[in-house]
Amino acid sequence: MSLLAALRSALRALTTNWLRSILTMLGIIIGVAAVITMIAIGGGAQQRVEEQMKSLGTNIMLVLPGAITSSGVRLGAQTGQTLTEEDARAIAADVPEVQAAAASLRTGVQVVAANANWSTSAFGTTPEYLEVRDWPLDAGRNFEEVEHAGSAKVAVIGQTVAQQLFGDVDPIDQVIRVRRVPLQVIGVLSRKGQNSMGQDQDDVIVVPLSTYRNRIQGMSAGRIKRVGAISVKVREGQSMQQAEQKMRELLRQRHRLPAGADDDFSIRNLTEMLQAQEESSRVMALLLAAVAGVSLVVGGIGIMNIMLVSVTERTREIGLRMAVGARSRDILGQFLIEAVTMSLVGGAIGIVIGIVATWAIGSFAGWEVLLSAQSIVLAVGFSAAVGVFFGFYPAQRAAGLLPIQALRHE
Repeated sequence: MSLLAALRSALRALTTNWLRSILTMLGIIIGVAAVITMIAIGGGAQQRVEEQMKSLGTNIMLVLPGAITSSGVRLGAQTGQTLTEEDARAIAADVPEVQAAAASLRTGVQVVAANANWSTSAFGTTPEYLEVRDWPLDAGRNFEEVEHAGSAKVAVIGQTVAQQLFGDVDPIDQVIRVRRVPLQVIGVLSRKGQNSMGQDQDDVIVVPLSTYRNRIQGMSAGRIKRVGAISVKVREGQSMQQAEQKMRELLRQRHRLPAGADDDFSIRNLTEMLQAQEESSRVMALLLAAVAGVSLVVGGIGIMNIMLVSVTERTREIGLRMAVGARSRDILGQFLIEAVTMSLVGGAIGIVIGIVATWAIGSFAGWEVLLSAQSIVLAVGFSAAVGVFFGFYPAQRAAGLLPIQALRHE
């Protein structure tokens, strides 16, 4: 029997009992759909983490103030005022693994430009901050050390602020007012998008730290050098754990903390946080893979079962084929093709359902998904392999029937 004739026979067998065929293929359909969805979710999660790591900058750590205790009551994280500009300079100078460190303060402000106004965040920091964050400028320039030292009335703004205040007008050299302080726009940051918490990173105004303290915030002399955070960039190829340990030892020494005392600061490794998110997404993808694997096995068992039933139902037909000259390998090939055809048809339906499910997850659940041609090819390969593996035994059983016994079968 030719391959085309065997394929026609397989399709005829499927359509004759179409309801039974669909129920048999259900496991394959679910398994293939789960494989496609799993790969799409896993790929989307990895892409999202890579984008977030890129937006944050590479090898970033964040040093935050610790908790304070008042009358025996601990007031929670970041309630202390323990970090200073000098701490940031010491980290950059005394920890060899550190490339740059930038102290910063932040507050919400209402910014005005001509007839437009916008509520955003004012971010006071040092010139090293853009290097730490790997944040290039889309236009203009960054403020310089002399402007930082002299509390210059300059600002670098994010894309969201530029759009809200100036629209299509070039914001460079324009004047904005923050708490009645006029600031000249000297640069526009490139677009970063949302961070891992869903916050718009482009909705920000960056000013020299001294300008923030002396002109915008107006801090008292006692807290003049306190900062809310220190952003640290570790050199490429250096150990993040080793840099964190040296930073911890340096800050404990600078803050004169006795042995055994708790740190009055905390160090967060942003790269590890994002990698933890990626690991969570990977676990979810593995769970989907387990579901897909079980569904494929169940579907394969269903195919084996229905093919064994088909062999029993068609025993006389097999005997007649052998009596008129069909060889054992012809019978083997015919039933094997039927099993593979059933598996591939189920795989095709599963591909359609998987694509629809992936689109639905991306649209309604808001998850990042990445549908690739490789996942579809992999799903087709899985379904074909299941058909061959689970269809071989029934096909071999059919090929091993003796013609006389098959013709006598009722």
